[in-house]
Amino acid sequence: MATIVVLGTFDTKGAEHRFLADAIRTQGHQPLLVDCGGFGHSQITADISAGQIAAESGIDLAALRAESDRGAMVTAFAAAAPHIVRRLHSEGRLGGIVSMGGSGGTIIGTAAMRSLPLGVPKVMVSTLASGNVAPYLDVADIVMIPAVSDVAGLNVFTRAQFTRAAAAICALVDCNARLAVGAVGQSERPLIVASMFGNTTPCVERARDLLEESGRDVVIFHATGTGGRTMESLIAGGPVAGVLDVTTTEWADELVGGILGAGPKRLDAAATRGIPAVIAPGCLDMVNFGAPETVPEKFRDRRFYQHNAQVTLMRTTPEECQDLGKILAEKVNRSTGPATVLLPLKGISMISVAGQPFYDAAADDALFSSIRTFVKVGIPLVELDCAINDPRFAEACVGRLLAN
Repeated sequence: MATIVVLGTFDTKGAEHRFLADAIRTQGHQPLLVDCGGFGHSQITADISAGQIAAESGIDLAALRAESDRGAMVTAFAAAAPHIVRRLHSEGRLGGIVSMGGSGGTIIGTAAMRSLPLGVPKVMVSTLASGNVAPYLDVADIVMIPAVSDVAGLNVFTRAQFTRAAAAICALVDCNARLAVGAVGQSERPLIVASMFGNTTPCVERARDLLEESGRDVVIFHATGTGGRTMESLIAGGPVAGVLDVTTTEWADELVGGILGAGPKRLDAAATRGIPAVIAPGCLDMVNFGAPETVPEKFRDRRFYQHNAQVTLMRTTPEECQDLGKILAEKVNRSTGPATVLLPLKGISMISVAGQPFYDAAADDALFSSIRTFVKVGIPLVELDCAINDPRFAEACVGRLLAN
């Protein structure tokens, strides 16, 4: 039997959460009720009350109630909830978490869920689940279930939907028990994470084969912005033994204004934790946009490649490549552990080699020269006279990573 946190605003939706808790009990698990409703009195008895959360988190609940500002109350509990659930998880009192609500409940519930490690079961029943859920999910593995109707009272429809939510969280918790894991990345084999794009797939697949042959477990992330952020999150808080970051393309979007940027912290986690890392400028030749009509007007005179109907790639200029080289070098320079930069001098993507649409010797030279200039003494810089998808490059990357 696992403990499943049922988190919600019990001052307004107590009956709904009590029904959810009862449904969890019928499936053999123990609900732990956490009340994040600061106004009025809880409709049900919580295991952790709103007052306890406020006291533990330094919230002046009386002042918030006197202010009578719902937005301020939601903001306060959205900041406090992560601390509470992280504590419960560290104490072994959280095998999974489920919540339900409208906008306020979704903000609080998903804030708590995002603070937990990947692999911890998380289910959010929300009236907002049919729209843009990116602000609520970010890089967390939250299962969002559309409430369809409002989370307001118990009726023949909501009872069925809440029962399904209970079944979902219990099934996820049971699955973890069968796998004997509590979070992503728990493996008997050392875990290696790698970044990949369609244009670096042959390189990463060859490297994966070699790493698996050496007894490593390899998790590959698609460098689409979300993928890079997820990888950084796992590196920052998971049992990662090494990083094969050969597809750093998200920095091109971040710098130039494409749609797949991963934020300014991309490349920070491995450096901060001192995890062995191999870094390459894979796919820094391209900036991503959607369909052709979505490309901003200011870029209309640039060189493009239509990857497919919904993906338009734009070639980076020598000036942009110079800036990207400096960014990459400065990120690597912060490494507190062994880090190596590898340069594939004959092409940084499948379409940047000689004879392909994005071949641009001047741009590549600007990128490589900038990296050489700004990488500090002591950081190994290995240059190979081949393209990034040449098997020799993958083999060199793996050799360097395994040597650390």
